[in-house]
Amino acid sequence: MHTLIPYAAAPGARCQQALPSLRLPHLTQLLQILTPGACLQGSLEDLTPVHERAWAHVLGMDGSDGQIGWAALDAQRLGPAAAQGPHGWAWITPCHWTAQHDHIDMADPLQLGITPAEVDTLLQAMHSFFSQDGITLFDQPTGHARMRFLVHGKVFKDLPTASLDRVSGRAVDHWIPRQPQAQALLRLQNEVQMLLYTHPLNAARASSQQPSVNSFWISGTGTLTPAQAQRTLQVTPAQARNLRGALRTSALQDDAHAWLHAWEQLDSTLIAELLQQARAGQPLQLTLCGELQAVTLENQPRSLWSRLQRRWQPRVLHDFLRTL
Repeated sequence: MHTLIPYAAAPGARCQQALPSLRLPHLTQLLQILTPGACLQGSLEDLTPVHERAWAHVLGMDGSDGQIGWAALDAQRLGPAAAQGPHGWAWITPCHWTAQHDHIDMADPLQLGITPAEVDTLLQAMHSFFSQDGITLFDQPTGHARMRFLVHGKVFKDLPTASLDRVSGRAVDHWIPRQPQAQALLRLQNEVQMLLYTHPLNAARASSQQPSVNSFWISGTGTLTPAQAQRTLQVTPAQARNLRGALRTSALQDDAHAWLHAWEQLDSTLIAELLQQARAGQPLQLTLCGELQAVTLENQPRSLWSRLQRRWQPRVLHDFLRTL
């Protein structure tokens, strides 16, 4: 079993300050048993966060920065790839932008509370705008509680895009694609923003004091090769699990109290289960991800001297998490 935990170390100042008060007894014990393995380095300038690169590696679909074929993987699973081919896929996520005096902030789309009926309304409203630019918007919303649309068009081929996790709750200006081929997408985005500004859907949301849906984000671009597609089929849910949502919201909001509570819940359930498996000698891999690093720990046989050294030189949990 390979388990991946994104946001094991949260980037925000409040969560970082709260690290010394984090109490994870099962993870502390597990760190004394597991052996450090692969270490994946990332950068704050990467379009693809290190936890997505690590998960892509688990699935056998490594790609260049901003071009891991997540949308192409959805297209393969849902069927459209058979007709359109492996190139030119992307995700479109409806979102809320707020213009500040010198930048634009994007709220976390997963926190907008968009209903399935609103998703259908957005898809119908945006469909013709995309088709005029040679982009097919499929009526199969996928992921994020059906908030993310699958689209296909030549403009997305070889276009690096920033992950939604990179921009959620942050300024978007630095991450908007600026390549020549993206100019048509910027124009399309402006047109859709004008459409949504006066759309009845947002009037209804305003009446119930919900934030408007006034833009969209492009992500998930990249090609899934036949070899990668075959490898992803070989990785079953029983062999790998990605706990992307467990710590994500509290980490992105820098809500230290909620993040500590979520970690402690994880420790008392999943990590306790992994500790039992490790003590029983079962093979397992645990990848802990922060903003700058993803470290994979494995249950491997060790010599008696190695076990004694580990016993007398225990890891300090918060110091270890601070390195991620």
